[in-house]
Amino acid sequence: MAAIKPIDQAAGKWTRRAQVAGQDYSNGVANPRRAWDTASIAADANYRQAVTQAASQGRYASGVRAAGAEKWRMGATQKGPQRFAEGVQLAEGAWQQGFAPYHQAISSLTLPPRGPAGSPQNLQRVQAVATALRQVKERSNK
Repeated sequence: MAAIKPIDQAAGKWTRRAQVAGQDYSNGVANPRRAWDTASIAADANYRQAVTQAASQGRYASGVRAAGAEKWRMGATQKGPQRFAEGVQLAEGAWQQGFAPYHQAISSLTLPPRGPAGSPQNLQRVQAVATALRQVKERSNK
């Protein structure tokens, strides 16, 4: 039998060390061994192959089943509320930059006049917005 620490000791060590690793994390981001974008682009073929393989083997659903709804709920309720607000605040500029092309597309539309509730005229308005937004999305994916 291999000599290994008991799982509770290993988990405790992992937690203690991670709690004081903030500066190491910051240093790693500031001084990576390779640029994140360059390394990520170079790994694109591996990523596609791995995702395709995982999808064909049903690993996404398998992982969801293994975690279960209660693990998701606990993580979402214990971590989510505090992190969500902070994340949104930190992302305001990026959100604005990302939404700007969609905002421009919507603001430049001339929509057909409104009709009574449930009328086909209103669906034409929706279709005009949906078409404009899809065009922006397709341009941004090139």
